[in-house]
Amino acid sequence: MSPTAHARHERSDDRTYDAGPYLPSRGGLPAHRRAAADCRGCPLWEDARGTVFGKGDASARLLLVGEQPGDQEDRQGEPFVGPAGRLLRRALEQAGIDMDTAYVTNAVKHFKFTRPPGGGRRRIHKAPDLREVAACRPWLLAELRLVRPEIVVVLGATAGRALLGPAFRVTKDRGALLPLPLDGGPGPYVVATPHPSAVLRADDREGAYAGLVSDLKVAADALAKTEP
Repeated sequence: MSPTAHARHERSDDRTYDAGPYLPSRGGLPAHRRAAADCRGCPLWEDARGTVFGKGDASARLLLVGEQPGDQEDRQGEPFVGPAGRLLRRALEQAGIDMDTAYVTNAVKHFKFTRPPGGGRRRIHKAPDLREVAACRPWLLAELRLVRPEIVVVLGATAGRALLGPAFRVTKDRGALLPLPLDGGPGPYVVATPHPSAVLRADDREGAYAGLVSDLKVAADALAKTEP
């Protein structure tokens, strides 16, 4: 490790992981998006191209939360624009939901990755650790507070634990309406399902995809029951 890289590594390990100080004291989603671009709440900003903040209808009744941006999301600066995002859009359509009417975001706003052994330019997804997820949680809670959705769909274990705590398990809790208390009061209901990238990796992709659509239909039915 070079002296410069070593110094950066030491700074990253010593600092506090917390995005809270970077949140604006007031303003809506545009103000938070601008502030998030300069977030240094954890070391992930050092290697990612930039912050990938949430996107969509600022008053959406449905909010979707994934794990973190992928390679294409990091390059384009928008969530769910890669292969997993395209599969998610198709599954939502089959469940009766227009993705363009939702708000989509991730539990972690920077792309965490490794390089292939021996070098190379390819960036390989690496799951964020608990400290990184906890550091980024203030951004996610701010998005929930500003959008005020009726239903939140958590896509995968990382998103589920970011909102529902370490005891959350996708296999145990998927497809059910779970209450999400916020600030000591009632919040939206949560529907959990595996992340679309897990569907793409599944041996039985057809079955995994059918399960994803089934879970999303729970969210669609809940929205239909409360439609004004």
